[in-house]
Amino acid sequence: MNAFHPHLLDRRLGVARTVVWIVLGIMVMSFFRTQILGHGKYQLQSETNRLRPIPLPAPRGVIYDRNGHVLAENVPGYTVSLLPGPEASLRSTLARIASIANIDSAEIERVLQRARRAPYQPALVLGNAPFRVVSALEERRVAIPGLVIQAEPKRYYPDTAVVSHLVGYVGEVTEGERATRRFALVRLGGLVGKYGLEREYDDTLRGSEGVRFVEVSARGQMVREAEAAANLAPVPGSDLHTTIDLDLQRYISRTFPPGQRGAVLALNPNTGEVLALYSAPGFDPNAFVGGISLPYWRSLNESPAHPLLDRAIQARYPPGSTWKLAVAAMALKRGIVGPRSHMPIPCRGGLQYGNRYFRCWNAHGHGDLALTEAIAQSCDVYFYQLGIKLGVTSLLEDANDWGFRGRTGIDLPDEIPSEFPTGPEYYDHLYGPRRWTSAVALNLAIGQGENAQTLAQMVRLYQQLASDGRVRMPFVVRRAATGTENASLDLSADQLTTLRRAMIAVVEQGTARGSRLANLTIAGKTATAQNPHGLDHGWFIGFAPADKPEIVVGAIIESYEHGARVAPLVSRAIAHYLGIDERTASQMRITLPNDSAPAPFQIPALPDTIPPVIPVDSAVARPPTR
Repeated sequence: MNAFHPHLLDRRLGVARTVVWIVLGIMVMSFFRTQILGHGKYQLQSETNRLRPIPLPAPRGVIYDRNGHVLAENVPGYTVSLLPGPEASLRSTLARIASIANIDSAEIERVLQRARRAPYQPALVLGNAPFRVVSALEERRVAIPGLVIQAEPKRYYPDTAVVSHLVGYVGEVTEGERATRRFALVRLGGLVGKYGLEREYDDTLRGSEGVRFVEVSARGQMVREAEAAANLAPVPGSDLHTTIDLDLQRYISRTFPPGQRGAVLALNPNTGEVLALYSAPGFDPNAFVGGISLPYWRSLNESPAHPLLDRAIQARYPPGSTWKLAVAAMALKRGIVGPRSHMPIPCRGGLQYGNRYFRCWNAHGHGDLALTEAIAQSCDVYFYQLGIKLGVTSLLEDANDWGFRGRTGIDLPDEIPSEFPTGPEYYDHLYGPRRWTSAVALNLAIGQGENAQTLAQMVRLYQQLASDGRVRMPFVVRRAATGTENASLDLSADQLTTLRRAMIAVVEQGTARGSRLANLTIAGKTATAQNPHGLDHGWFIGFAPADKPEIVVGAIIESYEHGARVAPLVSRAIAHYLGIDERTASQMRITLPNDSAPAPFQIPALPDTIPPVIPVDSAVARPPTR
């Protein structure tokens, strides 16, 4: 007989009740933990599913010239992005809008790559979307899940190539840059300065990004803006006030020889303020805004003219005869010569030294000259002998003490150092002990040989000559705190006056006479420096007014044959800055070898270029320069 015993039944009912109560207790505890203890966590997760953060870029600080004119500013622009989602969904959406946004398969892959690197941020599709594209996408918003169109400040450079190397451009931060301390806090896709002032002062200009939240549906479509209280407003970057004179910068750009490569740098010799810095050829910094196109980027990088190269601070050239002022200053400082000192051998078109003949640029010779006359006529034979008197050791020692194998310290990124031998051991290492002679001093004395200087470095020398002999570090925004301010040529006031008078003679009756002005006294020096790849480079560095200089301007033009051709460009720039009547400047003429007009010093044709010769067993010397 199968019947339950009453006690057994009561026991089973008790067990069942216990199990039920335990289950109910567990459920109550779970609900309590979820609804009470975990409320904040699950509410945040819910909000995260419902809300999407959209970065709000901060407007970059405006860059001004010394007179308040704009060099770089912000204008309204549009970006197109897609909210984060599965890669297959993003790819499908991108394929749908490809024809509207005018993006190809390579650009689609770049967008997906951005999405992989920052999976919780909107994937940028267009960084600088035209209004017609924005309008077309807005019309189809309902059919495009995750579409975000946002008005953002867009960088704009009003003067494009005129200030391209100086101001620079902005671009998307790279993985490598984010690995550095400076850009570690910049989000992927954020914009940073890439070149020029934009990069040097990026920390000042960038500001702090904000964030806004948008509510999305289950399909990822944007429904509405979140409450304004949840948003964080961006903090704009600080403005930058430079020492640049935009009017002078524009004038130099207009008067620079079309199609030529080179640079111009203008300073206030008494303060070190950079008044203009121009490099040619230039590029369009606006093309980098929102992402540069691949064809334009390729054209910039593959161009033989290297338009991205700032030739004022990133290119080295033989200084040629502009270096003769440095040699003259060394000799004056050491008491080797005075303003009326003559050399033992007059110039007859060249100088025999050992088994080599060193030629002067003037094959007819200059005759017996004093120091100031030798500078005015740029006599190579005089400076060959002055180099011998100085000696290799003294010449190298002074050049290194004066910083001719370093940087000027200008507050622009990627300045390269100049090159110069450190000492006699340099030649021992290069050619071997006793495989070279003191003949190297002859080449160095005329600005050739193992001597390659930047334009900024040579302009700094003339800044010292135009002031009291002390270095004023060149600066565009601020003076860098270094000890070079105390560096000096160690010349007396009379010695500086001697060199200035000689440079006045260069312009008034010497190699730069074609650039003289009737109502302004300019002091300067031309140079025609050897270029092994083609025509010689032309130099001219000058300052004015010669008795109380307010501006020093240096120019280097590649493959321009003669420094005399460069001098009018500098003289006109000086006259323009000082407010001299430009009609006077336009009357200047260039005296070249084939000029039939009478002149105190006729410039003959240059001899053929010959390779540099330093070793003992060489048979010829460096080509002449002036």
